[in-house]
Amino acid sequence: MSTPTKAAEPQQMGKGIKFLFGGTAGMAATVFVQPLDLVKNRMQLSGVGGAKKQYKTSFHALASILKNEGVSGIYTGLSAGLLRQATYTTTRLGIYTSLFDMLSKDGKPPNFLAKALIGVTAGGIGAFVGTPAEVALIRMTADGRLPLEERRGYKNVFNALSRIVQEEGVLTLWRGCVPTVGRAMVVNAAQLASYSQAKQILVSTGYFHDGLFLHFVASMISGLITTAASMPVDIAKTRIQNMKTVNGKPEYSGALDVLTKTIRQEGFFSLWKGFTPYYARLGPHTVLTFIFLEQMNKAYRHYVLHDDSASGGL
Repeated sequence: MSTPTKAAEPQQMGKGIKFLFGGTAGMAATVFVQPLDLVKNRMQLSGVGGAKKQYKTSFHALASILKNEGVSGIYTGLSAGLLRQATYTTTRLGIYTSLFDMLSKDGKPPNFLAKALIGVTAGGIGAFVGTPAEVALIRMTADGRLPLEERRGYKNVFNALSRIVQEEGVLTLWRGCVPTVGRAMVVNAAQLASYSQAKQILVSTGYFHDGLFLHFVASMISGLITTAASMPVDIAKTRIQNMKTVNGKPEYSGALDVLTKTIRQEGFFSLWKGFTPYYARLGPHTVLTFIFLEQMNKAYRHYVLHDDSASGGL
């Protein structure tokens, strides 16, 4: 009498594929939201040091950029944005999905606290890897607000990285690394954990089923939570990475110095300056990143692993 054969375990996606899909999803989303990132950075640098604000609102900023720099101006820094995604998002989503699968038992996902801890870990490591591209991105998007004689004039992200090393030293590529890593830990704990949790809660209501609409709603909820939690750290990061050294003295001594001076000179709620473009960027970027990631994962499982039993992503 023959013994019944045990059903074969479904094949798992390789870690390399998870890293590749994570970075590709982030890069694809960046192509759509780069103008919003530009406006967000310009808004956060407007009124630095108590100077007169250059932009009244996000729409005023966008209109001014289009008027003074043209349509191509709103895509300033795109090469740096893409490199940032290729480094930061590839690392953070690759690590997150790997740890997520590792801690899932019997098909059950990790609890919310575990998701948050995974997000913090993935975000911190990803941010360290992505800081050089982040520094280039901040500087390239900020350049157009300065008078011609004060602009850095980087041609592309590789020219920016090369010149930063030559003119300011290799360690400048990691300027603002501490607030960048801190911001990423906050963002990922909030974004990745809240996205997974929002999906579970929405599905449990019975009104949502796995698909694009579920991913969209969960992403927008995640984006709102993440924006409120991470903006003060993001402003500190942006200003440190864009600061210049005058007579051998930097504008800020650290993230706490930025926050203290910003509150004193511009008011407490200025820590959420640029909230609209930040959420308008983070919301759609979160939506597009997760939608691209879910669809790529789903297609890979279907066409390569021949497994239609699992949903596409996180």
